[in-house]
Amino acid sequence: RVAPSPQMMENTVFMSFTFYSTILILKMYVVAIITGQVRLRKKAFANPEDALRNGGLQYYREDPDVERCRRAHRNDMENIFPFLFLGAVYSLLDPSPAVARIHFFIFCVGRIVHTIAYLLQLKAPTRSVAYSVAQLPCFS
Repeated sequence: RVAPSPQMMENTVFMSFTFYSTILILKMYVVAIITGQVRLRKKAFANPEDALRNGGLQYYREDPDVERCRRAHRNDMENIFPFLFLGAVYSLLDPSPAVARIHFFIFCVGRIVHTIAYLLQLKAPTRSVAYSVAQLPCFS
């Protein structure tokens, strides 16, 4: 097993990136758990074997609430995974730690607000504004 590079552990930008990335990945896990819980509550299973185990094939179906959770999760994957790549590369370019932290923070908060707006069906344009704000650091 290779020990972490001391230089990486001293890189405050990379450590900040790691912190915000961890929050985002944990958020994605929470959305996945919420999706599973909504599936169970609404008895809407994606696989026939799951439906049979939980009451019968009539529950092998789609549900609008489950689909909303799935879209929120898919949107996370479409946006957070590229951020993980861009943020890692950015961390290695020796940016200002304060500027980098602001970039990571804005993206993280934007994605959290986006998910809350998606799952709670908040009034438009809350979700679109959160999405747009989170994209700014990526373009920057």
